[in-house]
Amino acid sequence: MRVLGVDPGLTRCGVGVVEGVPGRPCTLVAYHVVRTDPDDELPLRLLHLDRALTDLVAEHRPDAVAVERVFSQHNVRTVMGTAQASGIAVLAGARVGLPVQTYTPSEVKAAITGSGTADKAQMTAMVTRLLRLAEPPKPADAADALALAICHVWRGGTRSKLAAAADRARRGGAR
Repeated sequence: MRVLGVDPGLTRCGVGVVEGVPGRPCTLVAYHVVRTDPDDELPLRLLHLDRALTDLVAEHRPDAVAVERVFSQHNVRTVMGTAQASGIAVLAGARVGLPVQTYTPSEVKAAITGSGTADKAQMTAMVTRLLRLAEPPKPADAADALALAICHVWRGGTRSKLAAAADRARRGGAR
């Protein structure tokens, strides 16, 4: 399974692509950081993000997209920008018919480190180790996006298989 993970942000949006199967180490395909200029008008920034994510989905041809679920922060302006970027990321996958799953930061941290309260340094160290990289992916937005992709391979892949089996059972049982 190839997964494109997105750590949404309006100024810096991390994108990480990995391949793998549940229970096995994943392999790095690529990582990127899409940047927008804070001085640009919001519509232009969202359009740039949309085009960049659409291009990355087309380039990497993932089987699924995993996006960090926006959570409440104290800075409403930051939350709004992150939520808008998150919507663009969800749309980039949905537009081409890919399954899109969202994960909370603590779900990703628990999947990657075993602790839902891991800090950025622990997350980056584990992503580096899990993908057997010579050096940590930089900036942290890229490492976070890779963590989302790994989380989906390990958790979402199983979820998707269970959902597909349940759907087949429902259709078969309706006959």
